[in-house]
Amino acid sequence: MNDAMFTILIVEDDKAIIEMLSVFLQAKQYNILKANTGSQAISLLGDNDVDLVLLDWMLPDVDGTQLIGKIRKFEGFQYLPIMMLTAKSSEEDKVKGFDMGADDYMTKPVLLKELDARIRSLLRRSQGLTASDELIIDNIVINPVQQLLTIGGEAITIGSTEFRLLHFLMKNKNRVFNRPQLLDEVWGRFVAIDERTVDVHILRLRKILKPCEADKCIQTVRNTGYRFSANITP
Repeated sequence: MNDAMFTILIVEDDKAIIEMLSVFLQAKQYNILKANTGSQAISLLGDNDVDLVLLDWMLPDVDGTQLIGKIRKFEGFQYLPIMMLTAKSSEEDKVKGFDMGADDYMTKPVLLKELDARIRSLLRRSQGLTASDELIIDNIVINPVQQLLTIGGEAITIGSTEFRLLHFLMKNKNRVFNRPQLLDEVWGRFVAIDERTVDVHILRLRKILKPCEADKCIQTVRNTGYRFSANITP
């Protein structure tokens, strides 16, 4: 990966932290943009080609999780990698961050080598997406580039975590994954959250798919885990 081609937007109101992150990441050959508020971040995103956002939770003008929602509404930003960097360290906070659309989550104080590894992982994941990653199984079409799910030609509203979960299961249809495997593949290997989080998102995913009668595709394999079955008869 040629890091020099990537631009990272740091959204942080603590000047010491933003300077530390900037110096470290510039030494890694990233282009750096800085914002102290949510409104500055939105403006910079509109004027620049940004590859990844590092986002603080507690900003002067907006809650960081709310800012994620605003960013995701803009065309072209639905799949922009966003990593939260925050002092909020409880499991509930981490789950909320992911539920609101964060792709990764680190607690402060940040370990810089780990941050670098996570950034490279997110960029590899996002840059690897192409039109060929669109999956079609029966009448279900999921396109990770456009962050679009359609069932029977109808666009379905779906959260980013449920989207990633469904895409992973469809990509590996009929294969059973246990909870730790799903946490690693969908949430990331560095994330430390309870395995029950997987059950919560599976339940949400089934509710999203139920109106289209596609919820039965997400199967529970007793004492093992979950799979996407392509052989369900309505």
